[in-house]
Amino acid sequence: MKKKTRSILEEINAMSPKKDKKQIVESNAQQVIITAINLIKLINESFDPEVAEDLNKRLLASIRLQDPKKFSRGIAKIEDKRHPKWDSET
Repeated sequence: MKKKTRSILEEINAMSPKKDKKQIVESNAQQVIITAINLIKLINESFDPEVAEDLNKRLLASIRLQDPKKFSRGIAKIEDKRHPKWDSET
């Protein structure tokens, strides 16, 4: 019985479509892009235009330079009392 079960599982596994690297990259890229768009919208809604522009630039630079700390430093610079909207939402 185990041999039949194993054979059936092997057949099911063989029938499932194999994802190639191109599909995996495309899928992951779509997810990252959608998330980044939502983050940019949140930044623009949560901060005044000057701060939002700085954070958006830092976000893109962080991605380009592969340095997430660049964005984190920008968030750390924000003064809580200057941006009460940010605190009330969290």
